Amino acid sequence: MSCMKKENQSSVSEFLLLGLPIRPEQQGAFFTLFLVMYLTTVLGNLLIILLIRLDSRLHTRMYFFLSQLALTDVSFSSVTVPKILKDIQTKQKSIPHAGCISQIYFYILFASVDSFLLAVMAYDRYVAICHPLHYTTIMREELCVLLVAGSWFFSCAHALLHTLLLVHLSFCADNTIPHYFCALTALLKLTCSDTSLNELVIFTEGGMLFILSLCSILGSYICIGSTVLRVPSTKRFFKVFSTCGFHLFVVSLYYGTLAGVYFFSSSSNSNGKDIIASVMYTVVTPMLNPFIYSLRDRDMKQALGIFVNRNNFFK
Repeated sequence: MSCMKKENQSSVSEFLLLGLPIRPEQQGAFFTLFLVMYLTTVLGNLLIILLIRLDSRLHTRMYFFLSQLALTDVSFSSVTVPKILKDIQTKQKSIPHAGCISQIYFYILFASVDSFLLAVMAYDRYVAICHPLHYTTIMREELCVLLVAGSWFFSCAHALLHTLLLVHLSFCADNTIPHYFCALTALLKLTCSDTSLNELVIFTEGGMLFILSLCSILGSYICIGSTVLRVPSTKRFFKVFSTCGFHLFVVSLYYGTLAGVYFFSSSSNSNGKDIIASVMYTVVTPMLNPFIYSLRDRDMKQALGIFVNRNNFFK
């Protein structure tokens, strides 16, 4: 995209978000839907964190990673959904320039942490199932902390890189974003500066992190599958594949929609599809994680039962 002359440029102090493509008579239904989904995400994930903290039986490597994923899902969902709820209820859908840049930074940050943690959890399951006798030796407490800290560090660097590249771009008179949040790809279409470097970084650095984390997840589950198939145990086979199947469903939903938005979306006519895909990985996936990764777990159910009985919620 070529640069325009300075006299044709004007600084943009705020952006206008068009929001979700819904009709006025549908606003009440969509507001209720997104509110319920957001509350389910927040309460479900916070409940996971609380149970893991209170129940000493859950003070293991797997639940340590799960608590980090729950915290990230709450943060990730909170970057966009409160703004959606506000915009549905008001006609003022603008967002300041600084607020838009901040939203992009935290959006990329938590999305990246989510991806890294899914890869770490897949590796943890691989070691537990394929090398059970060496699990405590391989997955040392220091390594677990290092994996989580590394996920946050590289995610911060990843988000900062894209945000700094975005800050140096100039935006002209058109400040309308056909989306419900400040998406990086949507902003690149509005700038009057050359975006070749931004696009190169998205496809190289962003693509590399995307492929590495996805390959780590798929590789771990492939190894798990091959190990289980070598063991003649029907009960273990269905138990492992039931769990892995649900995990892979969430991974496919998350990575599939993410790739569709950032790597395979180039047409201006794809805004509607981009919005639907974005809703899937910013709203639906964080809501599903508590059910897929924990509330189906026997130990987590027992911890929940003890917590409810101890506090006499239903008496």
